Amino acid sequence: MQPKRLLVIQLLVLIYAITVMSPTQGWAADTEIVLNTFTGGTDGSEPYSNLIMDSAGNLYGTTTLGGGSANCPSGCGTAFKLTPVSGGWQSTIIQVFDGATDGSQPSALILDPAGDLYGTTRHGGFYGYGTVFRLTPVSGGGWQETVLHRFTGGPDGGSPFAGLVSDAFGNLYGTTSAGGNSFGTIFKLTLVFGIWQESVLYTFTGGKDGGNPLAQLTFDATATNLYGTTYAGGHYNNGTVFRLAYTSGGSWLESVLHSFSGGGDGGNPIGGLTFDAAGNLYGTTVIGGGHGYGNVFQLGLNSRGRLHETVLYAFTGRKKDGGSPYANVVFDTSGNLYGTTTIGGGGGYGTVFELILSGGVWSFSTLHNFMSGADGAYPFGGLTFAGGNLYGSTSNGGLSNDGIVFEIVP
Repeated sequence: MQPKRLLVIQLLVLIYAITVMSPTQGWAADTEIVLNTFTGGTDGSEPYSNLIMDSAGNLYGTTTLGGGSANCPSGCGTAFKLTPVSGGWQSTIIQVFDGATDGSQPSALILDPAGDLYGTTRHGGFYGYGTVFRLTPVSGGGWQETVLHRFTGGPDGGSPFAGLVSDAFGNLYGTTSAGGNSFGTIFKLTLVFGIWQESVLYTFTGGKDGGNPLAQLTFDATATNLYGTTYAGGHYNNGTVFRLAYTSGGSWLESVLHSFSGGGDGGNPIGGLTFDAAGNLYGTTVIGGGHGYGNVFQLGLNSRGRLHETVLYAFTGRKKDGGSPYANVVFDTSGNLYGTTTIGGGGGYGTVFELILSGGVWSFSTLHNFMSGADGAYPFGGLTFAGGNLYGSTSNGGLSNDGIVFEIVP
């Protein structure tokens, strides 16, 4: 058979697998649309973090590699914008990281009301332990980057793995996976007379309080208490769910809400937490859950008024469901949960899944199986729900195996 004809047949088989063969319980017929394919060059490579969408429908995200600058010719990552245009999406690179001054391997972005973007880098930034940066749109087009803080790896922390959250006053909050006492910190950045000042709210010990947080923080409904997960530490050294409460005296108090055992309740959470309207917390673990491939869990009060963890689904790591979810879960407007797994599924390269609550029981379905072709592979980042559709990225796959941005539509 001629090579060109064989390639056409392979592409047709792949398209069939993407649009027809994917399990679609919950949504009547899911379709994956590839919005952007990274080449590994100036446009970046290997997006790992969640996307965000502005009010105009533009998507923003980062790649951990690629870009290429004078100080980092091999590529230290990019920040990008995807704009919906007639017949597709237009990609614009808004920042190429140089590694030395502004850092390398950027994490997820957040957007403030003025249209500025904020994020962190895991490495680089003079001391090698990462940065906090701001990207500001300038008149006439383009973006201006400002480095707000460079981590030293000492008491101020180092290597922030996750993105930031902000309060109503514009203060920024985040975690570092290292530094402090070697087990990471929770920090706050405050703008004082035009200068951003960092303060450490909590330093993890790696003991029962947890250690090495990798996830983005979450505010509760009061917007005063912060919640998050640690990858390690806790009673069994398999991670924790914690709360950092603001006290009347102006200090912060950390308390562990759950210590993972690594068994049926899961272990080593990497993703952040999501609140429902009733104040229950939802998240994922990478391991454990009964089959060893992680779970989706709920943390809420039981009938006795005590905080209790409930496993909503335990992954098997097989074709039917996938396994090892790295990211948080998100709700749609009907109260259904969605997330990604990094391995398993029908293609072996991860899945997009849905959990539907009906009659007090959560039912699981796989919406999409990644096949490692044009449709992508290994979705380490989570999902963004907007306009009835889901948006996400994969770190690999695509035409040059440098990752994609995708949309799942019902």
